[in-house]
Amino acid sequence: MKQLRHFFDLVARTLFVLSSTPFRMKEFSRQLYFVANGSLPIVLFCVGFAAIVTILEASFHMKLVIQNDSMVPGFAALLILRELGPVVTALLLTSRVGAGFTAEVGLMKTTEQIDALRMLGIDPVQYLVVPRLIATIVGTFLLALLASMTCLLGAMFVTDIHLGYSPAMFLSSMRVFVDFQDLLLAGLKGAVFGAVIPLVSCHFGFLCEEGAEGVGKATTQSVVVSSVSIIVLDFILSYVFSYV
Repeated sequence: MKQLRHFFDLVARTLFVLSSTPFRMKEFSRQLYFVANGSLPIVLFCVGFAAIVTILEASFHMKLVIQNDSMVPGFAALLILRELGPVVTALLLTSRVGAGFTAEVGLMKTTEQIDALRMLGIDPVQYLVVPRLIATIVGTFLLALLASMTCLLGAMFVTDIHLGYSPAMFLSSMRVFVDFQDLLLAGLKGAVFGAVIPLVSCHFGFLCEEGAEGVGKATTQSVVVSSVSIIVLDFILSYVFSYV
């Protein structure tokens, strides 16, 4: 309960500071470069291969069950936009960006740099959390959309080479299952997941215990909690979008 109370206090403090203090553009740019540009290759590589595996597995099982895989392009496009693009991107960022944030803030906590900021009259939330929060929201939003578009191109290529459906047939099938709202959902999920990662990471960083073991424990907890939170939020957003 103490940790949960601390997390919600951090969220409330972050929202208050976000609406009442000047924006640190230089730090935002530095963090956005770390989140987006630094993560771009691994995100596109992993999400692209996930899309290829989805196409191949769906085709194999549809042929096995109903002897027809003509609906694979449409189903794959829907799955890519609603799930693979934003969710896999966020989970990859949790491992790379979230762990980095926790380790950085945790090290500052254990070396008393955060106490030094307070002595200088600098709010640690405004100095550390806010730039990372905004940068991760923007970065995850952009990466989720870019990963989704890259996946669709990869899926189109695989269906043409492996399944024999031309790009025109892929796009025609995709339009039956997918509309512009699905692209908006991918961006919305990316933004929400991008807000979760820095808040959870900085929360565990602020609570980090002394020593290398404390930093490692905080980093592990951060990745686990962020990943679980993303999966739960994915279910909630998908349910709301589909049924409400």
